Amino acid sequence: MDLIAYLKTHFIIHLIIGFVFLVSGLIINFIQLCTVVIWPLNKQLYRRINCRLAYSLWSQLVMLLEWWSGTVCTLFTDQATIDKFGKEHVIIILNHNHEIDFLCGWTMCERYGVLGSSKVLAKKELLYVPLIGWTWYFLEIVFCKRKWEEDRDTVIEGLRLLADYPEYMWFLLYCEGTRFTEKKHRISMEVAESKGLPKLKHHLLPRTKGFTTAVQYLRGTVSAVYDVTLNFRENKNPSLLGILYGKKYYADMCVRRFPLEDIPDDEKEAAKWLHKLYQEKDALQDQYIAEGKFPGQEFKPRRRPWTILNFLFWATLILSPLFRFTFGVFASGSPLMISAFLIIFGAASFGVRRLIGVTEIEKGSSYGNQEFKKND
Repeated sequence: MDLIAYLKTHFIIHLIIGFVFLVSGLIINFIQLCTVVIWPLNKQLYRRINCRLAYSLWSQLVMLLEWWSGTVCTLFTDQATIDKFGKEHVIIILNHNHEIDFLCGWTMCERYGVLGSSKVLAKKELLYVPLIGWTWYFLEIVFCKRKWEEDRDTVIEGLRLLADYPEYMWFLLYCEGTRFTEKKHRISMEVAESKGLPKLKHHLLPRTKGFTTAVQYLRGTVSAVYDVTLNFRENKNPSLLGILYGKKYYADMCVRRFPLEDIPDDEKEAAKWLHKLYQEKDALQDQYIAEGKFPGQEFKPRRRPWTILNFLFWATLILSPLFRFTFGVFASGSPLMISAFLIIFGAASFGVRRLIGVTEIEKGSSYGNQEFKKND
C-alpha cells in the first residue's frame, strides 16, 4: 500500500495521466468536429454520438475521483427521488464552494447514466479552453458573458435548442454566479442588505436571471429542479491537485426534488422562490455543521466500472506508441532528438498544470467582487 500511495504522489505518474487526458481529448475533439456534417442530416444522431464522445473524456476525470482517490460520495435524500434519477430532464442547483464540487456532481451523473448529456450554463471564457470548452461547444452548452443585457438572447436561444434533446439531461446552474470566497461573501451580503433580502451565512446571494430564464424556456422539457447542497466531512477543503495526489475525501450531498409545476411561472415570484431556497440551503449547512450530516436517508450509489475501463482503453492506445518512441529517442543517443523530446515533455507538463489551474479557487474569476455591486 505504501508503494501505491507513493506512486500516486509521483509527478511522472501525474504527467502520464494528464498526457492521456490531453491526447485523448484532442482526438475526441477532432472526431466531434467530423460529426458536424451529421447535424443537418440527423440532429438527434449527432447529439447521441457527441454525448458518448463527451462521456469518454469526462469519465476520465470521474475515474480520478472514484478509483484513483477513492473519494466517497453519499447522498441524503428519499427513495422516491432516487427512483427518478437518470429518468427525467432536470435543472440542478448546486452550491459553489469547492474546487471539485463539479466533479462530485459529475460522479452522480455518471452513476445514473447522464454524464455525457449533462449541461451547464458556463462563462464564455471557458469556450476557448482546449478540451473543456471545445467539448462543451459540440454538446450545445449555453455560454454567457454574465452581463444579462448581452446574454439574454444567446441564453434564450441556447435553451430553446435543448427543448427536444433526445437524452435525459441534467442542466447544472451555479446560481451564485461565482465560487464562494470570504471577500465575495462580504460584498454579496452588503448587496443583500441594500435590497432588503435575508442575509446568508454559507452562500452568496443567488443571481436569479439565469434560473428564471431556464425555468421559463425549459418548462415542458424538464420535470423538476433538484436542489443539491454539498459539504465535505471533517471540514475538508478538497482540490483537484489533492485528487491527483490520491487524497480520499468524503462528500455528502443533500438532494431535494421540486416538481417544476411547484415553481411559479411569474419571473418575480420565481426569483422569490429561489431566494427562499437559498435560505433553506443555509439552514441545511447549519444543520450539517451541528450534526455532521444532512437530513434524509443515506444512499451510497455504487461506482460503475466504465470509467476505469474507458481510461485503460485510452492509456493502452496512447501510451504504447509513446513508450516505444521514448525508448527509441534515448537509444539513438542524438542530443538534438533528446533535447526536442525534453522540450515537448516540458510543454506537456505545463499544459497539464494549466488545465488544473482552471479549477483552482485562487485562479478563479474576480466576477463576484465587482458584479455583486450591480443590480441582478
